[in-house]
Amino acid sequence: MRNKDRARYMIGFVILFALLFLLLVWNMNEGSVKLSFSEVLHILFSHDNQSIKGHIIWEIRLPRLIAAMVLGGALAVSGFLLQTFFSNPIAGPFVLGISSGAKMVVAMVMIVSLSRGLVVHSVTMVIAAFAGSLLSMAFILIICGVMIGYICSAITEFVITFADDSNIVNLHNWSLGSFSGISWENVGIMTVIVTLSMVFAFLLSKPMSAYQLGETYARNMGVNIKVLRFELIFLSSILSACVTAFAGPISFVGIAVPHLIKNLFRTSKPIVMVPAGFLGGAVFCMLCDLIARTAFAPTELSISSVTAVFGAPIVIWIMLHRDRR
Repeated sequence: MRNKDRARYMIGFVILFALLFLLLVWNMNEGSVKLSFSEVLHILFSHDNQSIKGHIIWEIRLPRLIAAMVLGGALAVSGFLLQTFFSNPIAGPFVLGISSGAKMVVAMVMIVSLSRGLVVHSVTMVIAAFAGSLLSMAFILIICGVMIGYICSAITEFVITFADDSNIVNLHNWSLGSFSGISWENVGIMTVIVTLSMVFAFLLSKPMSAYQLGETYARNMGVNIKVLRFELIFLSSILSACVTAFAGPISFVGIAVPHLIKNLFRTSKPIVMVPAGFLGGAVFCMLCDLIARTAFAPTELSISSVTAVFGAPIVIWIMLHRDRR
């Protein structure tokens, strides 16, 4: 690695960590109840979760903040893995319909469980979302991802039509996409799933680098193409499924963030893109969640509405840039 590249990567990571810290502090302070930096520090270090302000930090803002970090990073890495698999810069879990497949199966599980008075556990949600993701991915490889997204959305709406009114409210709030209502149990489960997936994705950096240079080159380097493709599908599906299970479908993060990170670091090397993409996704979703909470407070916007506002123009620019090239 050249010294110039090493310096650029170091600067890029410093920028991402600085933004991450800034948004951590900002998200802790801002909300319907504004807190000063000193108050937040006192609550955190004293482990005060009994007072009203302590409850707000420990039970509402902190779990939500960690969820935005973990799930935002997961979406960005999932998008990068899909872009590597398809060799397409506009491939992503939302555009390809993977998120829609996860949403469809989770909606069915929620309706069946809630109609019988059963509580849907977080692990059940993740398994259902993963099954939906794999189902969509199987059809994507055969037909067309955009059409799969429309079909899954249509089935979801059909199922919701015949659900009870109380179930419809729960499904409607979840289907819009939001990091609100995240519990510490949810945080623990999503962190374990995403961390393990990130480790495996990072370990695939070398074969992915070879794959980016072409299948023939990758085979000559000893890469098993079929196994690598399965691993990319599996990891991207489980990452996007985890996001959908806990926060609902979130649009454009998986496309926009990898592109922004590639421009910042001026590289598409997986060994850089996997950790940098995770940090970029965390920063992007933390910023969007802050806007969703505070822009029209006390009314809260859906996270997908905000990510679409920032992400859609980036996707349009990518498509126009490709056409010019």
